[in-house]
Amino acid sequence: MKPPYIITNEILKLVTSISERIGEINATHLYKPTTELRKKNRIKTIQSSLEIEGNTLTEEQITALLENKRVIAPKKDILEVQNAIKVYEQLNQFNPYQLKDFEKAHSVLMNGLIDKAGKLRTTNVGIVKGSKVQHIAPGGTMVKGLVKDLFEYLRKDKDLILIKSCVFHYELEFIHPFVDGNGRMGRLWQTLILMQQYPVFEYLPIESLIKQKQDEYYIKLSESDKKGDSTSFMEFMLEIILKTLEELLRSQNKTLGTEDRIALFKEKIGQNKFNRKDYLQSFKNISAPTASRDLKWAVEQNILTKSGEQRLTQYQFR
Repeated sequence: MKPPYIITNEILKLVTSISERIGEINATHLYKPTTELRKKNRIKTIQSSLEIEGNTLTEEQITALLENKRVIAPKKDILEVQNAIKVYEQLNQFNPYQLKDFEKAHSVLMNGLIDKAGKLRTTNVGIVKGSKVQHIAPGGTMVKGLVKDLFEYLRKDKDLILIKSCVFHYELEFIHPFVDGNGRMGRLWQTLILMQQYPVFEYLPIESLIKQKQDEYYIKLSESDKKGDSTSFMEFMLEIILKTLEELLRSQNKTLGTEDRIALFKEKIGQNKFNRKDYLQSFKNISAPTASRDLKWAVEQNILTKSGEQRLTQYQFR
């Protein structure tokens, strides 16, 4: 059964804007950031997603854990981070359309933190914020059927992946399929769903913007609960996605120097030979003389080898 939602004009507008930004990102080859930026964004993602759940570790402490250094912090917080690092490292191994992979990811994420990590709940739960019961989740006997229906929708529905990823995120929070860890699983799985069509999302720290708008995140979840569909939450998440993409384009346009461009191009071209024209096509906002200077610098730094003369000049990464 298809979950309830309405495709509003606002949703159509946001989807169009997101598609345009993804087009710009693909045109400038920003969909696979440099190794250093990937690491930085991954740390941001983990820190933000866990901070939403009350984790106290900073980006610096998470970096230290990634580098196997000792960190002084509550044991539970350290274990949450270590588990999150593991699950994000394995992200490409999970199939977003398979329930067994979903359960496996939860077992990695919540290992040592709760009993029966990776197992769908069979008991009844309510979500309490402060002294108020914010959400009564569907009964434990309904969970398996609801989750199976949700994965069926994800696999078979013809709606755009941008829309389905938001619907899945909301419905997951509504069903609350696990005793704990549902929030971080919702954010993780939306990233995984989006990655299938748009590689840029693998290292895009959407969670850090959700963290900045944490109150609104919970308000929109609650609003959708009251209305009985995911429309409000979908509008909110699409806006977050759009802002994250715009931030990526802004930061790359500001900071891309010779070294950055060469590193990005190396990620794209690998060991294939190329010429200046190939390089220019990847960076449409630079001039031919700038491209020549970039390539000359890379040859002088022994990053590139050069063969041939003038129009027949070819380059290859060492």
